[in-house]
Amino acid sequence: MELETRTLGRVTKRLVPFLILCYFIAYLDRVNVGFAALQMNKDLGLSSSAFGFGAGIFFIAYFFFEVPSNLLLEKFGARRWIARIMFTWGILAGAMAFIPGISRLTGLSPAHVFYTLRVLLGIAEAGFFPGIIFLLTLWFPAAYRARVVGYFMVAIPLSTVIGAPISGALLNLDKLANLAGWQWVYLIEALPALFLSFVVLFYLTDKPADATWLAPEERDWLVARQAQERAQREAVRSFSVREALFNPRVLAVALIYFGANATNYGLSFFLPQIVKGFGLGNVQTGLVTSLPYIVGVFSMILWGRRSDRKLERKWHVAIPLLVAAGGIAASTVLDDPVLKMIALSIAGFGIFGCLPVIWTLPAAFLSGAAAAGGIAAVNSLGNLAGFFGPYAMGWIKDSTGSFAAGLLCLSGAGLVGVAAVLLLRHDSALENAPGSLVEESSGHAKGTS
Repeated sequence: MELETRTLGRVTKRLVPFLILCYFIAYLDRVNVGFAALQMNKDLGLSSSAFGFGAGIFFIAYFFFEVPSNLLLEKFGARRWIARIMFTWGILAGAMAFIPGISRLTGLSPAHVFYTLRVLLGIAEAGFFPGIIFLLTLWFPAAYRARVVGYFMVAIPLSTVIGAPISGALLNLDKLANLAGWQWVYLIEALPALFLSFVVLFYLTDKPADATWLAPEERDWLVARQAQERAQREAVRSFSVREALFNPRVLAVALIYFGANATNYGLSFFLPQIVKGFGLGNVQTGLVTSLPYIVGVFSMILWGRRSDRKLERKWHVAIPLLVAAGGIAASTVLDDPVLKMIALSIAGFGIFGCLPVIWTLPAAFLSGAAAAGGIAAVNSLGNLAGFFGPYAMGWIKDSTGSFAAGLLCLSGAGLVGVAAVLLLRHDSALENAPGSLVEESSGHAKGTS
């Protein structure tokens, strides 16, 4: 199986680091609103609930445009469509810096300009993440996907590990060139997306058959292996796009992802404000905020690799999601800042450990355009938690004066996800095509290359 190892090694080196960088920038532009809020909310007169609504409304737009965007990606190719996504979101992410000027020009309140730009940003970015997940299913056999998706999604915690201290430092540029620090956060962190949109056009390859950077025998092996796995799935059941969108298993995975995302986004958008309440400065707030995400970097990589090695998915989703719910709940009864951050760091292990494994679930029974539509459906439905989580956190904070009850709501959403994954039918055997390294190491068969 030396050919398999060599081929997938080259594919990993070619695609994964670059996709990590793209998603790092995407996620940073999505959640830097949490740091901007430390100054922006006061400048624009936003309450916690108004901020939570604006932060979360991004995902309502995302919901409506996610599936159409991913189907267009499947039609036009990942390279051109992802470049389009990155360019438009870069423009809109930078436009967030000009909310006061747009408000004066249009006569809209700053809050309504904030809401409008978050909606437009959601429309622009819709399709990016599920598009990349779909792209990875074209390049990597099923037995490798949890670890590869884990490598890719490590950009989520890394965007905070690296981005939080940077965002905190940028806040200190307050009054430079007559711009507030939060405006500099938006402007500077939007530039990489614009630059990378042009790099994507020249660097990405849509499918293995087009990979001139692989040796002919490597390219032929990968094309044949992916066709073999697709035929194996479709021999069990072939889904149309419409069937995939309304398939109960797709909807169940979406509910699991909803629970995971509620814990993730609810915490991400408000954690800087929670940490700022410890009495820290901007840079210190950024550093402390990054701690749960440092833990998340390791859990994503190690837990995804363990899931592939065991070829087990359900418990590799349920256990970390339960840990996430428990850690968030524990943080609500701890007043000491050190103990609270320990509990939230434990939650970080669970939040980020489960995310890459979730994406192996729909890829085990969907392929082709149905996979593009089904994966986008899971992502768009699951990302509705990105609206309800932050909005609930903000509304409860305004109502109670504390983040504790909101955090308990996030914990409850995580428990709903645990229940959904335990009830889900999932056959890992569908992921394991004959002749794979995983199959041989598991003793299931003596495969051939």
